[in-house]
Amino acid sequence: MPLPLIYHDDYSPDFPAEHRFPMDKFRLLRDHLVASGLTRDKDLIRPELCPRDVLALAHDPAYIDRYLSGELSREDQRRLGLPWSEALAQRTIRAVGGSLLTAELALQHGIACHLAGGTHHAHYDYPAGFCIFNDLAVISRYLLEAGRVQRVLIFDCDVHQGDGTARILQDTPEAITVSLHCEQNFPARKAHSDWDIPLPRGMHDAAYLQVVEQALDYLLPLYQPDLVLYDAGVDVHQDDALGYLKLSDAGVAARDECVLRRCLGRDIPVMAVIGGGYSKDRQALARRHGILHHSAARVLNYPQ
Repeated sequence: MPLPLIYHDDYSPDFPAEHRFPMDKFRLLRDHLVASGLTRDKDLIRPELCPRDVLALAHDPAYIDRYLSGELSREDQRRLGLPWSEALAQRTIRAVGGSLLTAELALQHGIACHLAGGTHHAHYDYPAGFCIFNDLAVISRYLLEAGRVQRVLIFDCDVHQGDGTARILQDTPEAITVSLHCEQNFPARKAHSDWDIPLPRGMHDAAYLQVVEQALDYLLPLYQPDLVLYDAGVDVHQDDALGYLKLSDAGVAARDECVLRRCLGRDIPVMAVIGGGYSKDRQALARRHGILHHSAARVLNYPQ
């Protein structure tokens, strides 16, 4: 069965080339997955824009309007770190729609992967850390309120704590937030996830994978979620510009396969988003993000 992969050409709008957020990585990831033979462009599933009323399940409607009309305060612009444009605003709500579609397809097929997503620093009424709307929180609230799931578990392996997700969902007990992150890293002021697993700087493959395995083996049977939202950030990589952990390509692949196999082994559907990844070498970064999609295809086709 082909792996459901979700992508849209809106994901890499025109953007300042010197900016430290690698906006072109989404297009380059698509190019890499096509060039490596994992998929064809025509087989990628294109999402719709996320409706405003769905965004408002996790965000202040006044904040949604401020952002989409380009009227953020100077302080919010500073927190966000991205220059506003109509194309970026469209890209933002398209990407949340993409994560929503990825979750729907995961419930149907067992696994689905987005070529974007993981905007876990966005808060209820303000942006932060390159994140505008929090797709993980939006999906959780939407699927819970629609009665599609009774419990969702967010397994966030981005190197930075998912502070926005934790705060938005702190009063939603059916959405369990789990964050494995480098302790000495952004954000300086941490939120309280349901499960925070702070990691020391410089952690290598073997020690990291042991933590991942132990966390999954404890949390999946404890909560028995109907869906896992997996943030597969590659800013844990040894060559990442904003990371401080020391995972290799093989370590990232082993992590991704571990998460996906542990979930499927318990008949728990899992959707994956790419999360953070930062490098001036954009081609290398795209290949790094593509580890997730290649790992997911292996797990889907060879589940044992």
